[in-house]
Amino acid sequence: MDTLLTFAAAVFSGIAAGCFFYIALGAAFNAKLETADTENKNKFPLLIRIMLPLCGLFRNMVKKNDFTTWKKSSSANLKMAGFAEDEMNCEDYISLRFAFFLLATLIIFIGALSGRMMITLIMAILLAVYPEVWLKAIIKRRHTEIMKALPNVLDLLTLSVESGRDLISSLRDILARRKPDALGEELTRTFHEIQLGRKRVEALRSLADRVRQVDLTATVNAIIQAEELGVSIGKQLRIQSDSQRAKRFSLAEKLANEAAVKIIIPVVIFILPAVFIILLGPLAIQTLRMFN
Repeated sequence: MDTLLTFAAAVFSGIAAGCFFYIALGAAFNAKLETADTENKNKFPLLIRIMLPLCGLFRNMVKKNDFTTWKKSSSANLKMAGFAEDEMNCEDYISLRFAFFLLATLIIFIGALSGRMMITLIMAILLAVYPEVWLKAIIKRRHTEIMKALPNVLDLLTLSVESGRDLISSLRDILARRKPDALGEELTRTFHEIQLGRKRVEALRSLADRVRQVDLTATVNAIIQAEELGVSIGKQLRIQSDSQRAKRFSLAEKLANEAAVKIIIPVVIFILPAVFIILLGPLAIQTLRMFN
């Protein structure tokens, strides 16, 4: 009983301390978040939004110290995830990681005081890796969305270019009529860069380097090669469209074949025991009554 009371007191003390830091140190980051619109705020899950105000504790340290390699990798991952600089930059992300490390350390300390080290250690590890897992999940979901949407966009571009229209004007009209998605966001950004005077080849290379999705990179490289060699862009777009559609169909077929194997585990663990209990339970009860 004393151990339980100690554990509860430690947990509530940690919550109180966290609320204090959240209120006292969150003003700076909240001011930054207020400049973003509601759609951008919704990109962050609840736990990330709760921890964002604590980033102010570590931002100065991240700016002063040399985290060059970490900043480069974080910046690349944030770009792949679709975050703009005003939403979350590499310094914000590294500060967020330190904030989660601080929370994980606090939980380990609480576990050491309460004697429940195993469960608090598991919680601390999950919290420490949560920002990285969250960011990688966004990147994977975004790449999948781009892969699914790319063949349809290429079909529309092919029809427009083969009818005699310019690639940029065709892209503008297609983006104006499509629902917003990951591919549309990246193509819109590239289109704006070209409108501001950047060379088309440079803007396309920047698109491939920013997104780093295999199918989009292959398509961009084919368009750049057609630009440099003077080959028909419409022909290259049709080849890429057919290739990407065949690849998407092969992936869907592979996932469908794997579904039968993957479903075996939940069936064996969750469904079969319930079926056996329903079918054999009454028989087992009657058998026990006969022997009693």
